Amino acid sequence: MTDAVGSIDMPDAQDEEKKPRKGGKRAKKGPLKRLALFYRQIVAELRKVVWPTRSQLTTYTTVVIIFVVIMIGLVTLIDFGLDEVANLVFG
Repeated sequence: MTDAVGSIDMPDAQDEEKKPRKGGKRAKKGPLKRLALFYRQIVAELRKVVWPTRSQLTTYTTVVIIFVVIMIGLVTLIDFGLDEVANLVFG
């Protein structure tokens, strides 16, 4: 099995006897180095993202806008209906 970066495999018992860990890699770095590492990790994760094409983005945006317009219409109709019911009940 190959080890990946950040693997959670347990070390062998003989490795623990050689030198015990005292907090891992983070304990040895200062706050600025940790911040730089954080930003490098953000950039690395953003490179893994599969970004939508322009046509996909246009399609998704159109679907969302149509859905929102339909929901606004539905809520408006329900609101006017309940308003009429309230006027009939309470005069």
